[in-house]
Amino acid sequence: MVARGEIARFWSLESLHMVSSDGGTESSALVDDNGSEEDYSYEDICQANPRYLQPGGEQLAINELISDGSVVCAEALWDHVTMDDQELGFKAGDVIQVLEASNKDWWWGRSEDKEAWFPASFVRLRVNQEELSENSSSTQGEEQEEDAGKNRHRHLESKHQMRTNVIQEIMNTERVYIKHLKDICEGYIRQCRKHTGMFTVAQLATIFGNIEDIYKFQRKFLKDLEKQYNKEEPHLSEIGSCFLQHQEGFAIYSEYCNNHPGACAELSRLMKQGRYRHFFEACRLLQQMIDIAIDGFLLTPVQKICKYPLQLAELLKYTTQEHSDYNNIKAAYEAMKNVACLINERKRRLESIDKIARWQVSIVGWEGLDILERSSELIHSGELTQVSRHGKSQQRTFFLFDHQLVSCKKDLLRRDVLYYRGRTDMDEVRLVDLEDGRDKDWNLSVKNAFKLVSKTTDEVHLFCAKKQEDKARWLQACGDERRRVREDREMGMEISENQKKLAMLNAQKAGHGKSKGKF
Repeated sequence: MVARGEIARFWSLESLHMVSSDGGTESSALVDDNGSEEDYSYEDICQANPRYLQPGGEQLAINELISDGSVVCAEALWDHVTMDDQELGFKAGDVIQVLEASNKDWWWGRSEDKEAWFPASFVRLRVNQEELSENSSSTQGEEQEEDAGKNRHRHLESKHQMRTNVIQEIMNTERVYIKHLKDICEGYIRQCRKHTGMFTVAQLATIFGNIEDIYKFQRKFLKDLEKQYNKEEPHLSEIGSCFLQHQEGFAIYSEYCNNHPGACAELSRLMKQGRYRHFFEACRLLQQMIDIAIDGFLLTPVQKICKYPLQLAELLKYTTQEHSDYNNIKAAYEAMKNVACLINERKRRLESIDKIARWQVSIVGWEGLDILERSSELIHSGELTQVSRHGKSQQRTFFLFDHQLVSCKKDLLRRDVLYYRGRTDMDEVRLVDLEDGRDKDWNLSVKNAFKLVSKTTDEVHLFCAKKQEDKARWLQACGDERRRVREDREMGMEISENQKKLAMLNAQKAGHGKSKGKF
């Protein structure tokens, strides 16, 4: 914790007030794009869901429930892969029973008959911890019909209450999220920009990415959510249309999520210096932010975009087909699931391009454009024999990426060294499967063979695999490559030029030219 005296190292008391151009004190209220102020004060947010803003409050509430004998369950937001027997492994969507939560970072839980520690940040608590069975216990006899009717009525009321709980969680977490974004933009970014001696423009872009754009977008989204929220009867709220209306806008999270690993690395580097640690803590205290470090605040958008499909799935579970919002909620769930999938895929591709860049640097005698200019994923690799029209054969190692097939030759003595020998544009060729026997076009006897035939010229490439199963894998891989290219185009999957250049630059700096030409 930073003392008030240390805070004074960065700002005088007068600098705590933001002064407008007319000399008045700037209001901290949120202002929408039409110039009107949003009526969400800090106190409103606290009242809406105090436990989100009380350090340790969530853990206290969980342990109180557990102590009372309640079964507390959480759903996994991400996969947790571990080789440690003392840690609990799980996949996104799995349900974990929380057994102990006194530590804010690591909880003790059970999944599939195993009990172990797991990271609390990888899960979200279920809104409705105790759910009634979908089917009331069966009754027999005319004298019990009245009781059965009451049970059905109570079940319907319970369904309404469950939907109310989920709706209120969505609304409350959205309001809290807006408060966090506001704190980041006003508490951190605004102060960082004042201290040009500590931060360059490039550094701030790396650390905060496009979070100001996300803040602006989320304010509009929350404003529309509030219009659809039924305060008197929350279970009648129709919020599905809001997600559908804004689904394209959520795409801005992709840039932020892709930038996040770089932001963590830059923050980690700065935090090694005491003045930066004091600076960011001073920012937090002056903004009266909750007791979370800056890297925790910057993680919230990544967690938020992954949480939407889980929230909508839970809302859909408690929305009857007769409900006026059912179809929109169902469509919204699919839409937000697709948004999350696209973001996860882009993140995976970013990790992939680093490996691809290192691979290219390891290839001896590379010619032409960098592989990342057109490709972002390795689909298949292996050895094939390339045959010319005259029957001359050459054994080569091939690497199939999206859009291109790269040919390399192994060094005769050092088999781990690869020499560049050329590439084929997969967009400009078609795949032809060949039967074993004599090829009528080339008058050659072939086995386990296939061709890549140019769509515009008379150029033909003939390849032979050692085994039939090897050929089958190559045919499958070529089909996967075309499908992947088509899906990327439909989803708008793109890696920015800056990210490609950065990957190549990092690979070259790391000196991977001496490494093996393998992934």
